[in-house]
Amino acid sequence: YPQPAAPDVDGLEEGILRGMYRYAAAPSAAKARILASGVAMPWALRAQQLLAEDWGVGADVWSVTSWTELRRDALAAESHNLLHPGEEPRTPYVTSALSGAGSDTPVVAVSDWIRSVPDQIARWVPGSFTSLGTDGFGFSDTRPAARRFFHVDAESITLAVLAELARSGAVDPSLPAQAIAKYKLDLAVSEALT
Repeated sequence: YPQPAAPDVDGLEEGILRGMYRYAAAPSAAKARILASGVAMPWALRAQQLLAEDWGVGADVWSVTSWTELRRDALAAESHNLLHPGEEPRTPYVTSALSGAGSDTPVVAVSDWIRSVPDQIARWVPGSFTSLGTDGFGFSDTRPAARRFFHVDAESITLAVLAELARSGAVDPSLPAQAIAKYKLDLAVSEALT
């Protein structure tokens, strides 16, 4: 899949090397953050657009270049803090990068790998955390049908963000059900994509 071009943002190189960077700021005040890696980036960017256009919700999209590097850094910070109790505690990169939007801003992390890949960083992410991934095997139809089946397509990411926001009281609790109906997420996969 063609990947979007690198954005012109401060700290891009550091973010790439450390494991993530904000790829696209929300078009309005951000109520949520979407973390995506690899081929999930276009789905996340489309979800950002759907959230803004259909629901009036701003979401920042972050490109995750390495879930593993983010975890490695967080574990190193924990280890340092354990062994150096008298020093200034270190903060994991993922925590400091995402803490600017507030601790109550939900995060939806999406990968085309199994959910346990983005789950590696869950405990260091401020705010609520939901992961989406392609858990399972043996589902072989079209790629759009597979993405819908595993709930990693743009519409499913949109629903996950709305569900997190509804849970926290940040949006009307009826929005997730409206999104399910609007995007036909409750129908069989083949019906939803026709």
